[in-house]
Amino acid sequence: MNAPECTPPSSAREPEVVPPGDSEDCARPLDMVPKKLCGYLSKFGGKGPIKGWKCRWFFYDERKCHLYYSRTAQDANPLDSIDLSSAVFDCKANAEEEGTFEVKTPNRVITLKAATKQVMLYWLQQLQMKRWEFHNSPPALPGTSATGLSANGPILHLKLEQEEAGLEEFLCPVKTPTGFVGTAAALQPVPALPSALQNISLKHLGTEIQNTMHNIRGNKQAQAAGHRPLVEESSQSVELQGGEQPLISEPSTSGKEPEDPPKPASRSFLPSNPMQKPKRQSNTFPFFSDGLTRSRTAQEKVAALEQQVLMLTEELKSQKELVIILHKALEAAQQEKRASSAYLAAAEDKDRLELVRHKVRHIAELNQRVETVERDRERLVHEAGLLEQQVQALQQHVQLLMDKNQAKQQVICKLSQKLTEDLEQPDQPASAANGDFLRQQERMEHLKDDMEAYRTQNRFLNSEIHQVTKIWRKVAEKEKALLTKCAYLQARNCQVESKYLAGLRRLQEAAGAEAGDFAELLRQQVQEALQWEAGEASDSVELSPISEYDDYGFLTVPDYEVEDLKLLAKIQALEVHSHHLLALEAVERPLQERWAALTELVPSAELKQLLRAGVPREHRPRVWRWLVHRRIQHLHSPGCYQELLARSRACEHPAARQIELDLNRTFPTNKHFTCPTSSFPDKLRRVLLAFSWQNPTIGYCQGLNRLAAIALLVLEDEESAFWCLVAIVETILPAEYYSKTLTASQVDQRVLQDLLSEKLPRLTAHLGQHHIDLSLITFNWFLVVFADSLISDILLRVWDAFLYEGTKVVFRYALAIFKYNEEEILRLQDSLEIYQYLRFFTKTICNSRKLMSIAFSDMNPFPMKQLRQLRAVHRERLEAELRELDRLKAEYLERRASRGRAVPDSCFSEDEGEGDG
Repeated sequence: MNAPECTPPSSAREPEVVPPGDSEDCARPLDMVPKKLCGYLSKFGGKGPIKGWKCRWFFYDERKCHLYYSRTAQDANPLDSIDLSSAVFDCKANAEEEGTFEVKTPNRVITLKAATKQVMLYWLQQLQMKRWEFHNSPPALPGTSATGLSANGPILHLKLEQEEAGLEEFLCPVKTPTGFVGTAAALQPVPALPSALQNISLKHLGTEIQNTMHNIRGNKQAQAAGHRPLVEESSQSVELQGGEQPLISEPSTSGKEPEDPPKPASRSFLPSNPMQKPKRQSNTFPFFSDGLTRSRTAQEKVAALEQQVLMLTEELKSQKELVIILHKALEAAQQEKRASSAYLAAAEDKDRLELVRHKVRHIAELNQRVETVERDRERLVHEAGLLEQQVQALQQHVQLLMDKNQAKQQVICKLSQKLTEDLEQPDQPASAANGDFLRQQERMEHLKDDMEAYRTQNRFLNSEIHQVTKIWRKVAEKEKALLTKCAYLQARNCQVESKYLAGLRRLQEAAGAEAGDFAELLRQQVQEALQWEAGEASDSVELSPISEYDDYGFLTVPDYEVEDLKLLAKIQALEVHSHHLLALEAVERPLQERWAALTELVPSAELKQLLRAGVPREHRPRVWRWLVHRRIQHLHSPGCYQELLARSRACEHPAARQIELDLNRTFPTNKHFTCPTSSFPDKLRRVLLAFSWQNPTIGYCQGLNRLAAIALLVLEDEESAFWCLVAIVETILPAEYYSKTLTASQVDQRVLQDLLSEKLPRLTAHLGQHHIDLSLITFNWFLVVFADSLISDILLRVWDAFLYEGTKVVFRYALAIFKYNEEEILRLQDSLEIYQYLRFFTKTICNSRKLMSIAFSDMNPFPMKQLRQLRAVHRERLEAELRELDRLKAEYLERRASRGRAVPDSCFSEDEGEGDG
């Protein structure tokens, strides 16, 4: 059922409430009047027999970006509202009735109809502007009334926002249709419908009854009290309190109060003063309280002054925010200083334990803040997804309209061609030709109208897509800012938790083996800190930023038998993750972008710097294959690896038994080598057997299994891992590095000692004073290139540079590790304590960027020529020592052989003597 359009009649009745002096058109010129977006529209809705167009009064609330609607402008309560903040708009060029458009929200689609096409375009443009203004307007200043803000500023503000949004590129601004929108429409009588029941909303029947009873009471009061002068009514409208705008009401006297007080409205557009008369709550459309006549010059001055006030207010706000930030930073520093002083000044262990508990509560508060930020981020992601879906739907709709437009243009061309052909035929009767020509001309006019309608619709949809895209970008920027903030809070959480664990460890060391409740409580706290919370994985928000395994399958916190080592490992994991989160935006993301842009790998200084900084995980397999190929291209031959595998299957190598024993000892903290169903142990076995046949001089040496395992974890392909092992052993490391005497390995230990004396003289003197032999610690570093000493995140950065630059990188990082922990070692004054600390001090390295800076900056100059000279000198000395040992061994064997020719009977043991019996 189609109801008549909701069109205000041309002959408007005399306004009942507002006198001519209060009309907004009399207050100032038309272009300076603050226009409120409101008016009558037809809304399609209803169910069953009363389904159809219903006339509704719509008005926009700038504070909430909601479009409210009621049955009439005099209703106290709105029927419902439309949230425009996430809505998109669409106009129907092919609609059955002119002026039809849609408002699409994530939850529903509302179909509306204006009186004319001009009114429709005006509403669509205004709704677009209001939505853009809501997404870009700063928060309202405290104490500023709605009337004051709307006096001069909004027109200029909306023009600036319209220019910023670029809407004029698509549609020219539509002039305000007189009598259809704004206060003029509010003064018009409610359009009548054939059936009063048809305009009633059954969905909001309770609100309809409240509005009807409210209007009946207002009419009875007006009839009983009589009419007052309109001037008095106007004077009362100016005296409204709290910045509320006066409302349209029925004329009545103020001398009587209603018998029953009206029910307070639930919406914010009603007056907040309960002592006002009920007639003030009899409608929903706000009038303007600044209806006095002013000159244009005064208005311009007021506008300039208000603009200056706004600018100064914004500047004052920014200065206040800066002061607040500095104050918070000062408070945080003072609080940390007080906490440290309190901890050091605590006389008893109970006081220190109370400080530790305070830190635990602080950690819980940080976790709650992280959870809140994560929820906000998920909400923004959901909203961005909805906006993206809406943009895609609009793009598809635009494409469909363009296809229709093209098809209609083809039809026009065909009809024009047919018309030309018909005109060229002279034998056709003139009357028939004239009739066809008129019909074709009429059809052409209709098609032109359709083309114009589609062109207008296309321009509007382009403007809608343009604005929605800008809003989506702003939402994406907010999401990025929230992600950065979340990463910072997670990093701070990791730092606080690591400090808490370090404090527990120090308290445990201070308590020692003391018995009592305090020691038992400390042990319980340490056990709880080391346990992974199983419930965290099932939460929607991942509170723990540390996973059980890293990207390459290593346990983040290995299950050491010694509780102290396990506690250190967890502290290291927290600190490493904290540094990673803090450097994610400033360092990691730009580094990933540089690697993504590096399509072709060519030896250069830039590539050298990138490799030292570390290769991102997604690019590391490709880069390592290129680095290995540079090393072994003179050794590589197609099918070589398969031939070696066939040879190992045909004949068992002497080292096969030792390889089998070492397989189960390879990286016991990595899930790929400990899981029974994993394929990595079989791949590792084949790689090591193939290498034992490839290099019979070495065959197999303990330590090669770890080198091959690291190559397998990164490259995954066993043949690539085999050639990586060949490149390391035969081209990067010196010869005889894995021989039976390990000659080259021993030489490098002596070279390291010389470099340590040169680069770190204080540390060398301290270690020499306590007779510390560093080769007991560092020999395995060089043999397996730190595979057993550093966590995977730092280890693989070392290997990135090692595969490109060679063994010089190993020396650089070995010296950097000692430099990283130099002060801690210098504080130790007992040789046993020093050895115990050196046994696990690589577990205290958390900042990979700091370690890299020490290795490649603080250790400079580090010429390769010096390294070769030191190796040559120490190799000559070592070979001389080995020759001397061989000479002494030969002399001993010769003496023993000469003495062993006649062995006395007394030298035999009882078992040997009774052997014959």
